[in-house]
Amino acid sequence: MLGLKLPTDPRWVNIAEKNIAEILIDHAYCEQKAASSCISLIIQYPEREKLREVLMPVVSEEWAHFRMVIRELEKRGLALGKPRKDEYVIQLNASIRHGGTQEQQLGERLFINALIEARSCERFRILSLEIQDESLKKFYHELMISEAGHYVNFIDLAKEYLPAEYVKQRWNEWLEIEANIITNLEIRGDRVH
Repeated sequence: MLGLKLPTDPRWVNIAEKNIAEILIDHAYCEQKAASSCISLIIQYPEREKLREVLMPVVSEEWAHFRMVIRELEKRGLALGKPRKDEYVIQLNASIRHGGTQEQQLGERLFINALIEARSCERFRILSLEIQDESLKKFYHELMISEAGHYVNFIDLAKEYLPAEYVKQRWNEWLEIEANIITNLEIRGDRVH
């Protein structure tokens, strides 16, 4: 369903499980950034009623996820710590196509958000199936379902503002870009992406 061209390296989950505190800290910041990104889109495109209508609930959900991850950290006696640089997102942002119409620029932002949600969903699925901690299995299963819905929201919004054929073509280009980024990123157990 997610359409990702390259699955996560199977070694990632084993490395992540050994560093679950670091994964949870990074995850908290991912949720905070997801909420912030949606807020930024709403502010940047205030005249887009459909965008506002779709993304306002996503902001609430992402912020609720942030609070859930914070509670998970607190249950484990862990502090949030400082935010980390997300090389995956940095490389996605560096791949944005500049120029074109305002709708195409909006599309670029929507595609990046869709990719981040799709990759998060895939990683949460792996964690929900593979890690030993039963409470975290359930935790990540619930989050996986939500992230899948968010991924769909962003693609549907792209179709709202851009021709379907353009969305299909550009989304396929983004999937190739993302696969190339994943191929060249170091496998790290302290990052969700």
